Amino acid sequence: MDGEWWYVGAFDGYRRRLTAYNRKNDTRMFVNGKYVPKEHPLHKPGKFKSWEKVHDHERLNSVKEGSIYIITNPAWPGWVKVGMAVDAEDRCKSFNTGSPYRDYDLEYFHLAEDKRAAEKQAHDLLEIHAIERRGEWFKIMPLEAIYLLKTIHRSN
Repeated sequence: MDGEWWYVGAFDGYRRRLTAYNRKNDTRMFVNGKYVPKEHPLHKPGKFKSWEKVHDHERLNSVKEGSIYIITNPAWPGWVKVGMAVDAEDRCKSFNTGSPYRDYDLEYFHLAEDKRAAEKQAHDLLEIHAIERRGEWFKIMPLEAIYLLKTIHRSN
């Protein structure tokens, strides 16, 4: 060939010079290996391990859309945490960095156009059905909490 490195696309099979491929990637964003489109309100070119590595909490909270999630931990059987985040999987990973056992599980999540309103709606509903509430933690069986959140998701 011509002494340059080439990249062959996995989907289209076309050859590109590695320099051109790298130039294209300089404008892309990846969080924990997942591609984030340029249309995303928090888009910032680069490769990041988590959303918290990209922006501070204030900036993350300013974005309207996001995920409503249910997280459990075997240390507290029968309890679920219901919260909101830009990315639920990323949020669960940040919980696991604080646990020596890495034992938080993401049980369920759904995307919401207004994560703050959806979280309030979820908390209000779970408060009616849960045995007890402590902040964002509810004493309710995970499957029941998932069922209730799915009913909210379907109605919106």
